[in-house]
Amino acid sequence: MNNVKICIVGPSKRFLSGISYYTIRLANALSISAAVSVICFRRLLPEFLFPGRAHVGKDISHLEFSPDVQVFNGMDYNNPVTWYGAYRHLKTSKPDVIILQWWTSSVSHMHLLLKIMGMPLRSKLIIEFHEVVDPLEEAILPLRLYSRLMGRLLRKDAAAYITHSESDRKLIASRYGINHGRIHVIPHGLYDQYEIIDKNIARGKLSIKDGFVILSFGLIRRYKGIPYLIKAFEQLPEHIIQNSRLLIVGEVWEDRKELLDRINSSPFKQKITLVDRYIPDSEIPLYLSAVDVIVLPYLRASQSGIAHIAMSFGKPVIVSEVGGLKESMKSYGGAFFVPAGDSDAIKKELIKQFGSQKLYNPPTIGWDAIREQYFKVISVQV
Repeated sequence: MNNVKICIVGPSKRFLSGISYYTIRLANALSISAAVSVICFRRLLPEFLFPGRAHVGKDISHLEFSPDVQVFNGMDYNNPVTWYGAYRHLKTSKPDVIILQWWTSSVSHMHLLLKIMGMPLRSKLIIEFHEVVDPLEEAILPLRLYSRLMGRLLRKDAAAYITHSESDRKLIASRYGINHGRIHVIPHGLYDQYEIIDKNIARGKLSIKDGFVILSFGLIRRYKGIPYLIKAFEQLPEHIIQNSRLLIVGEVWEDRKELLDRINSSPFKQKITLVDRYIPDSEIPLYLSAVDVIVLPYLRASQSGIAHIAMSFGKPVIVSEVGGLKESMKSYGGAFFVPAGDSDAIKKELIKQFGSQKLYNPPTIGWDAIREQYFKVISVQV
């Protein structure tokens, strides 16, 4: 599809997130066979409202767009001058297709502006869902009303929709009244850009001396289910606990006091380490290489970027059977599924992993195969 022009819209690295990584990896993959440009949302909302404001704007990721990708960086939520810049970028690049990365309604007005800007260019709109609904937005009435109004305007008359699991496809179709056949399921690609380090070297750099290391990694929010992991850890046999280290690594966004109180009240608090900060790319290989097992005790999820990092390291992953996680990880031999909110099930899987040094082959589907699936969807539209 060398003659097709594609514009991808997603967050910049200024507000770094899993969607930022995804936007870069997707743009680079598609640019091998098509003319690709990107419009980045540079400022998403007032920084004082952003839980991760401490790392906003910091250079903490080495992942970059390919030189073949034209990047407009960026479009700010509150600056019409940047909106005009985005319009000029679209007018110059004349994309056949605009792919909007949707993960939150907080930037819907910018999405809607780009949809309107693309109309005179006859650009076809594809909306890619990374979340079906944000529970925080649903819980706050003004945000819920805004989300529903803007979402309805944005989804109307889109050419196609993409999501990453059959379960999300069904949920999107039922929740938003979208024809099931217009929603396409394309797997989420692995985040395999990290170097794997020798386990002993990684543990030495992190000053870890325990024999069995359990990791929970990523932004800490209520739905991540960390208290269930702590409870499971406390229920392990005494000889396992004394030879173990529970690492909870990631910036705390919600319930900080509750989490600190939970750890401090644990009879095994000396065996639990909380690293409350955003982990830059340079340190991700250290943590992922150093551990024996990764636990993702989510209470809900559409996808997990951490899961796609963990699989690239070949680590065993104990993961809640929620949302699209089971579907996206079913081909990975190191995935061990447990019911959401079930500490006893997590404990049993941890006991099984104790003493095992087994690594697993990552799933074989790569970004090349994913690129071809995108082009199948795009070819119908242009």
